[in-house]
Amino acid sequence: MALFLTEADVQGLLTMELALEEVEAVFRAQATGDAVNQPRYRIPLERGAYNLMSAAWHTKGVVGHKSYVATRGGVGFHVMLYGTRGEGLLAIFEAGRLGQVRTGAASGVATKFMAREDARVLAIIGSGYQARTQLAAIAAVRPIEAARVYSRSPEHRAAFASEMSEAMGFEVAAAASVAACVDGADVIATITGAAEPVLTGDMVLAGVHINAAGANSWLRRELDTQAVARADVIATDDVAQARVECAELMRAVDAGRLTWGRVHELGDIVGGSVAGRTSAGQVTLFESQGVALEDVAVAARLLELARSTGVGTRVPS
Repeated sequence: MALFLTEADVQGLLTMELALEEVEAVFRAQATGDAVNQPRYRIPLERGAYNLMSAAWHTKGVVGHKSYVATRGGVGFHVMLYGTRGEGLLAIFEAGRLGQVRTGAASGVATKFMAREDARVLAIIGSGYQARTQLAAIAAVRPIEAARVYSRSPEHRAAFASEMSEAMGFEVAAAASVAACVDGADVIATITGAAEPVLTGDMVLAGVHINAAGANSWLRRELDTQAVARADVIATDDVAQARVECAELMRAVDAGRLTWGRVHELGDIVGGSVAGRTSAGQVTLFESQGVALEDVAVAARLLELARSTGVGTRVPS
């Protein structure tokens, strides 16, 4: 019998602390070959696309995939987790909340290893549901004292600022423009649905760390080529996946401003074979594509918790 965990089950078990621990651990495992990621595969449909992404974590004894159909009407995410030692199907997760938290956690891990240790001011471009976990994760790994948010809707950014100021215990202010939002920031997170760049090279100042987390399609960019070229250290969660869907890096390579040899996997930085930052003045960039490693790692830990607490519904496997 397998376990089925609903969104409510996941919500009750999942914390940002848990996600940060598991995402960091799986990236360290990736660096040694203990964890393996398979890039996202898309099948175009009449109205949207089917997406499938998979990963294995050998010492944990788990392999799994995340699948979803993305349409204008919304997205329903599911993660299926299997045992690698003959156990078959272990669990099925409704994975909207799981994906939201693990996306934030990936940026948190990148920030931990790439941002200045004294980073205190955070800028967030975007005020949707994913922006909340970006803020929570980054504030968990750096001594953030103030944050600013910009999005196209004044009402949305004001509501986000009010909600998150109360949730985080420090001021989150609504900014009137992208430039005002990022001015003087130590860490910038972009988490938008923008098709064209919102962060340009002239806005990128020395010493900043950028998490570009909103675009995972070759059709969309949040950063322009100049912004990418400003980065001294560039990492992504999976280089193979970035080569086919990270428009920001693809366009910079096509323009001759970047080579793929300069793009590192976050696992190598977490594992210590590549330095995430060597000086306070460097610009560092994490291009988050969202990979199955993150989903499988967090799901495996949630399954352990569900079994120990009696959460979930048993279903035939």
